[in-house]
Parts: sequence; structure tokens; C-alpha cells
Amino acid sequence: FLARIQTDSVVEKLKELYPDVHFEIVAMSTTGDKILDTALSKIGEKSLFTKELENALEKNEVDLVVHSLKDLPTVLPEGFTIGSVLKRENPHDAVVLHPKHKGKCLQSLANKSVVGTSSLRRAAQLKKRFPHLEFKDIRGNLNTRLKKLDEKDDFSAIILAAAGLRRMGWENRISQILGPDDCMYAVGQGALAVEVRARDQDILEMVSVLNDSDTVLRCIAERAFLKHLEGGCSVPVAVYTEVKNSQLYLTGAVYSLDGSDSLKETMQTSISSDNQVVDEKVQRVSITALKVSEAPQDAAVKLGVDLGNLLLSKGAKEILTVARQLNDAQ
Repeated sequence: FLARIQTDSVVEKLKELYPDVHFEIVAMSTTGDKILDTALSKIGEKSLFTKELENALEKNEVDLVVHSLKDLPTVLPEGFTIGSVLKRENPHDAVVLHPKHKGKCLQSLANKSVVGTSSLRRAAQLKKRFPHLEFKDIRGNLNTRLKKLDEKDDFSAIILAAAGLRRMGWENRISQILGPDDCMYAVGQGALAVEVRARDQDILEMVSVLNDSDTVLRCIAERAFLKHLEGGCSVPVAVYTEVKNSQLYLTGAVYSLDGSDSLKETMQTSISSDNQVVDEKVQRVSITALKVSEAPQDAAVKLGVDLGNLLLSKGAKEILTVARQLNDAQ
């Protein structure tokens, strides 16, 4: 459902910009959609939601694929690139309560209330912040998760990305948006990305008009940070970014599985632009953003790498290694 809504929204934008082009939407399902009974962090395949779609791109069966950017690995297979990153929706996580708890928030839920989340990143931060709650895995697409919440008594609340709920038109179910003090978000969360064949100049040019400069720069910094830490679905890494007065701020953090051990730092860089032309052959963390000046893109990459190095110098590697081993052992 959500994938279809997201794809439709991108195609709508392209139709407005290119009224003479005919767009046809091809629906496909992926391994990630099919394996619903296993925690994502356990499956261990980075390209879970992307492999089948990339096969179709490679065979020229489709020309562009719309993804949630947070599902895309920081390194894409040879021959593919992200040709555009659209203006980001609210990137934060949201609390959805069981109907009987209407009006409450995480803080006011009873002791030992069970909260569902399939994300190690959310669980690590929230365990530390709300020690009176218990966190359990919940998988499935948005519809399935909401159903599990509403129709059974297993969960008092579940945590989902606000952007997905919004796109589905289920904003009324959001009881609380978690700010950065409660729960920082995943790399790329809330942004849609269009994946294309890297050598396909015309299509790259076409989708580049969808790029939102601030979102591109924030996501480049976030992805560069994650890549430098070698993080993926199976480790708790979280970020928070903002652009103010031509400065890009990146806060990044790593956590132990129970949140007791963590490292968090913030750095900033100038992204004022000198409007240099962009070299279309240069990918930055698998993003080719024509229409966004080069200097700020390079600054964003450097910011992510620098912040990654700062955390590594303080012991991030050890925290993540233990988290990975514990998660694999469970």
C-alpha cells in the first residue's frame, strides 16, 4: 500500500513537470515484503527491499524505482544511483496507542506496558528513556502492525515513522511525535528517493528536478556518517539534522542494544553555495544530485565522515560490535 502511494505521488509530480511523457507504474513485491515473521535486523540481507526492483531496472523493464530512502543501503550495486531525493516529510518517529489508552503518552503508560517496534535503533533509545516500559518485536507492513495493535491485547502502543502514517492518511492515529531528546531518527527517514540506472543520462536529468537541496544535503551527511560507521539495519545508529543560516548541523549517535551505553555528538559545516556546475558522473554515498551545487555536497559528505571519526575515536566501534554480536546471538 505505502509503496504504491509513494510511487504514485512521485509520478504525479513528474506528470506535472513533463505532461508529454507517458508514465506506467509496475507493481512488484520484494523479499522484504514477504518475510514478515522475522525481525529485520536478523535477516541480515542489506538489499532486502531492493534486489528484485534493481533486477527490473537492469533489464530495462522499468526506468525508475521509488523507495523510502531509509531502505536503501549506503552503497548501491554497480550501475545504479539515486537520481533524486524529494523534500523530506517529518522524519521523526510517532507513537500509536491502543484505542483503550487514548490520550496517554509513553511516559504515562502503566509500568511494564508492552510497546512494539521492529527497530533496534528505536528500542535502544526508548528503553533508556522510558525504563518502565517493555519493548517487543512487531513486524509486517503498516496495515498489519496497526491491526496487531488494535485487534489483540499484546501491545499498549507501537512506534512507527510519522512520514509513513502521514502518507497513508492515518495522521489521526498519531498520539505523540518523538522529538530528538526522546528518539533520534534513522538515516534518510521521511525522504523518498528515486533510483535509476547510473548511465541513463536522460532519466537522471528528468528526475533531478525533484531534488530538494536541503533534504539532499542532510541525507548525504547522514548516509556518509552511517557508511563510515559501517552501520546497517542490524545496529542501533541514529541521527538528527537541520539546516539553518547556510549551516548544516548533524547529530549522530550509536547505542548498545539496551541503550545503557551510548555516544552522541554534534558537528556542523557551512553549505553556502557558489553555484558550481555538478559533475553528473560523481556519486556521493550513491546519490547523484544534479541541480545541487558541488561544494555543499562535498561539505555534507565530509561532515558525515568527520562525525563518524569523532564517534569512532570515542569507542563507537566497540559499542556497535557488541550490539551486532548480541543481536546475532538472540
